[in-house]
Amino acid sequence: MTPQRILAAARTLFAARGYRATSMQSIADRVGITKAALYYHFDSKEEILHQLTLPLLDELEAVLAEAEACGDPGEVRWRAVEGYVDVHLRHRETLTMLVKDMTLLVQAPVAERFRAAIALANELVAGPGGGLEQRVRASQAVAGLADPVVLFRDVPADRLRALILDGARALLGEPPRPPKSPRPSEPPRSPQASRSPEVPAGRGRARGRSGGRPAALTPEQTARAREMHAEGRSAEEIATTFGVSRATVYRSLKNK
Repeated sequence: MTPQRILAAARTLFAARGYRATSMQSIADRVGITKAALYYHFDSKEEILHQLTLPLLDELEAVLAEAEACGDPGEVRWRAVEGYVDVHLRHRETLTMLVKDMTLLVQAPVAERFRAAIALANELVAGPGGGLEQRVRASQAVAGLADPVVLFRDVPADRLRALILDGARALLGEPPRPPKSPRPSEPPRSPQASRSPEVPAGRGRARGRSGGRPAALTPEQTARAREMHAEGRSAEEIATTFGVSRATVYRSLKNK
């Protein structure tokens, strides 16, 4: 379909030339359509960027929420690490596009969602009650998960994945272990799809690693969260108010 062809062409051009150096005309030429036809599908280059970035952010928030719901701190840690790597490998061109023009990473809402996802990943990798040394190691490990995806983008995904995970285990002082998360070519299941069979839909919510942090807001809480967001309250404030993760807040705000 034409919108998908446009997005694919734009992703490639943004990654190769940079977002700001790529014109709408060059995207139209790449697809083989007129500029008017391009504007029929997308109102602006900003809208194309938004559509390209959304899948990466949505999947990143989903894998972290799924990891958080595992319960056991060790399982939480490695689900978060592996899921984080897999999402970035699946979206290599998008990540390259963002890194090539770093100013894109400071634009809202992209910047706020990325910051929240990175903060949550740091928290999950450090584990509950982690001291300063453990939290520093966790932040170093998380920071090193995405950079190799861009720096070594010509290396096959499976090979690079194994090397990145080996490096994370070495940094965190963990012994090697078989990967358990989906391969890079497989999109993650949503937190709802991965709910344990002991918790039927509509009868309670999944709990986080501490056993007390819900993975979803009630309809009433969602409505209040949106009111707070409209008032200018940050995602962190809203998450603290309801005792949920920032990823949970973003999913609730996004699913209008």
